[in-house]
Amino acid sequence: MFSKVAARSFSSSATNAYKVAVLGAGGGIGQPLSLLLKLNHKVTDLALYDIKGAPGVAADVSHVPTNSTVKGYNPDQLKEALTGADVIVIPAGVPRKPGMTRDDLFNTNASIVRDLAKAAAEYAPEAALAIISNPVNSTVPIVAEVFKSKGVYNPKKLFGVTTLDVLRASRFVSEIAGTDPVNEHVSVVGGHSGITIIPLFSQTTHKDLPADKRDALVHRIQFGGDEVVKAKDGAGSATLSMAQAGARFTGALLNGLAGEKDVIECTFVESPLFKDEGVEFFSSKVTLGPEGVKQVHDLGNLSDYEDGLVKTAKETLIQNIKKGTEFVKQNP
Repeated sequence: MFSKVAARSFSSSATNAYKVAVLGAGGGIGQPLSLLLKLNHKVTDLALYDIKGAPGVAADVSHVPTNSTVKGYNPDQLKEALTGADVIVIPAGVPRKPGMTRDDLFNTNASIVRDLAKAAAEYAPEAALAIISNPVNSTVPIVAEVFKSKGVYNPKKLFGVTTLDVLRASRFVSEIAGTDPVNEHVSVVGGHSGITIIPLFSQTTHKDLPADKRDALVHRIQFGGDEVVKAKDGAGSATLSMAQAGARFTGALLNGLAGEKDVIECTFVESPLFKDEGVEFFSSKVTLGPEGVKQVHDLGNLSDYEDGLVKTAKETLIQNIKKGTEFVKQNP
């Protein structure tokens, strides 16, 4: 018989045991993301899926000494990979090449995300989904439409991972200000491509940046991915930093599912903030909980400059979101 102490201990550990499935685990983001998730002690069952290479990644990662099982799955094993998943992370897709925007990836990645969403809707309809595959502004609406068509859509369980924009904002402003980026906390709202990415420096200690420095900083955050694409010279896009961003957001999701308090991240979700203006999805601070989205926070006080950025972003987001929803209607 368990003692009361042992019973409490068992109950506590049970709430911190989660299955996480990574769809696209063999890719440039998927491999380092899988490694980082193996280091998260809440992840006790790590399911790695890809069209090729996942069993090898799983074998490699499984040697890391944390208390979790890791298994790789091939294309004919997607059902097994997804069944019982608490969180599904989707980095699958093709990387950007020099000269390409995230939107240029749409035609290829839209089909990949649609098909994975169909499987997730069938085999793990209650899982929280974290979408990394670009363009996020359009792929998240694709997943929503697929889940709606299957009758299992829960807006509180669907997230676009915009965390890399937050990491870049923290790092880039620290370089200008000479501070420790670990201590920089910058909210980044809007979306996850180009001018839809809006860092809110007016809500930090850096609200008095000279206009020229501020403009250059915002532009660098909005187009930071281009730096990496150019530097890799055709060999890929931001994979390692994106893996860190994906691991951080997945960790936050798990903390929320476990009932931890004050788990807040910026993320692209179905949002009430500008829905009456036709912007169904928007990124802002979100409190995460056992149900997924616990609270969508408003943007707070913005500077006139940031107000202008939000206005411009909304116009682009309406188009991006429509592109995703129309794709599913035309290619069910």
